[in-house]
Amino acid sequence: MATSKRQILVTSALPYANGSIHLGHLVEYIQTDIWVRFQKMQGHTCTYVCADDAHGTPIMLRAQNEGITPEALINKVGTEHRADFADFLIKFDHFHSTHSDENRELASVIYTRLRDGGYIKTRTIRQAYDPEKEMFLPDRFIKGTCPNPKCGAEDQYGDNCEVCGATYSPTDLINPVSAISGATPVEKESEHYFFDLAAFETMLRDWINEEHMQPAIRKKLNEWFEAGLQDWDISRDAPYFGFEIPDAPNKYFYVWLDAPIGYMASFKHLCDKTPGLDFDTYWKNDSDAEVYHFIGKDIAYFHTLFWPAMLTGAGFRKPSAVFCHGFLTVNGMKMSKSRGTFIQARTYLDHLNPEYLRYYFAAKLGNGIDDLDLNMDDFMARVNADLVGKVVNIASRCAGFISKRFDGMLADTLDSFSGEEDLFISNNTDSHFVRDQYEQREFGMAMRAITAMADRINQYIDTKQPWVIAKEEGRDRELHVICTTGLNLFRQLICYLKPVLPKMAADSEAFLNIAPLQWDAVSRPLLNHKINPFKPLMTRVEQDKIDAIIAASQQNLTPVSKHTKQQKKGSAMEPIADQIEYEDFAKLDLRIAKIVKAEHVEGADKLLQLTLDIGGETRNVFAGIKSAYAPEDLEGKLTVMVANLAPRKMRFGVSEGMVLAAGPGGKELFVLHPDAGAQPGMRVK
Repeated sequence: MATSKRQILVTSALPYANGSIHLGHLVEYIQTDIWVRFQKMQGHTCTYVCADDAHGTPIMLRAQNEGITPEALINKVGTEHRADFADFLIKFDHFHSTHSDENRELASVIYTRLRDGGYIKTRTIRQAYDPEKEMFLPDRFIKGTCPNPKCGAEDQYGDNCEVCGATYSPTDLINPVSAISGATPVEKESEHYFFDLAAFETMLRDWINEEHMQPAIRKKLNEWFEAGLQDWDISRDAPYFGFEIPDAPNKYFYVWLDAPIGYMASFKHLCDKTPGLDFDTYWKNDSDAEVYHFIGKDIAYFHTLFWPAMLTGAGFRKPSAVFCHGFLTVNGMKMSKSRGTFIQARTYLDHLNPEYLRYYFAAKLGNGIDDLDLNMDDFMARVNADLVGKVVNIASRCAGFISKRFDGMLADTLDSFSGEEDLFISNNTDSHFVRDQYEQREFGMAMRAITAMADRINQYIDTKQPWVIAKEEGRDRELHVICTTGLNLFRQLICYLKPVLPKMAADSEAFLNIAPLQWDAVSRPLLNHKINPFKPLMTRVEQDKIDAIIAASQQNLTPVSKHTKQQKKGSAMEPIADQIEYEDFAKLDLRIAKIVKAEHVEGADKLLQLTLDIGGETRNVFAGIKSAYAPEDLEGKLTVMVANLAPRKMRFGVSEGMVLAAGPGGKELFVLHPDAGAQPGMRVK
């Protein structure tokens, strides 16, 4: 089916040039790369650009610590990033840096247009200042004791407490110190430059309701509107590594101002060296081209409020859409250095094929913002079953007969068997469904459809039993046609998997002796055609490779107790804590509780708010079980709670206990339900 050709510009969020790429980062780049490769297979002009985010205080300080210039640091990290991306088969059309002439020029253009339009204000503010380093301190560079009287946790950041969840101003911290020098910060005044975001409220309200983002992000934006749009501080004082504001000596653009402009700058650099690729065609205000940003949900605020407002005020077009994704967990938990699950891209590459991870992420990705879990056991089982056991198995079962019995030449027709559906026609029909799923970023749906096709093809081969036919005289023609059919069906699968598995697709193209696959080309069968000898296209994931990755990633952050049990080989579970006595366990008061009410918590991605009846008393509990349960699934049910846990103040209110649940995480999280006959308030012993 012919489709009109589109002009598409795609970006991923810029990796910060202050550290290595890890598997959490790769969710986004793999997701984007798959979508771009799919669009190119449709024949569209699809350009994928990115850059290192190279400015800010952390980069300046790390360079000082290493005794090198910031430029040397970002060049070193940039080389590492490019290598990691390339080895994960992420194919940018251009990868640049925000510390570039193009970005300096575009940041200045956008700023001056905003200034001349009356959207830049100045005012004097008071900030924390390090008297020893002689620099103003970002909130994250101030540490102290949490001011929450019910918490008092030490060594907390200047903007929020990671223990109790409280948010506050750095001036509220108890015994604050500079994380850079250890000195006690003082307050100092400074003039800052602000972007008038509220001036664009009407435009932004209209824009977010025009399908430019996912519903969950739109809902979050409406909460920010209700809270009121605030002026955005776009300046930082010297010393700072970044671009100096054109009309303000010793004032620098805040990194978040020039970072998204880096998308435009990277594309501008590519346009300048690519004949026929025009910058204005994509970025002018009335452009018919499409521009898409793939980002994590944690930076939606910048990309869906500040960024479109800046572009509008400066006379440029807004994005066609902003696609957000969730975070990566490993074995149901946040990535952890102590558990060996904070895995760097290069550590993975040292042991495993990158296409394993590309396929696994694709199989788990949808078009929403749900978190994605990398379960190591499921990872190994799914790759081995789907790719090796199903897809590659088709080629290996048919290729040998074609090479040995027919000199590598395919037959001149396909098998057509009465009473059953012609598989080749069926797969052509399925291709439209798979194409729609790719377009909508429902990669998991696409992978399930492809593996279902692979199941049908393997069933066809099992039914035909070419290994039996090969032993019988006079059935060579039948054998030839069956194996030709199998390889044509394999060719279709590889075409549909090509955006996810570009290396295996290239190896398959070499084996089949064909030009690079395009989406619609496989609707025509490959007949009377010479193929090359078959070579293994993918081997199984082995447990020892996963063990090696975890071992290489593990950092033992706390002393291990002599009582700690040895973990099962290959297990990625959290190390067992120090042994306790029975008396310690007996302090827990576990009670049967009836869930009287369950409801969503505004602004919380993982929490449900539960009202629990424990027999004449009700408790309010926040439980991190939203990924597994809808509120209506819980109301009226019995569960088990820790009733004597000290109340904990959270951003959303006070939690008065803890509901017990178990499981690997994500949607596989199971609240404990007592047996029939239990009553609210009964103690569990």
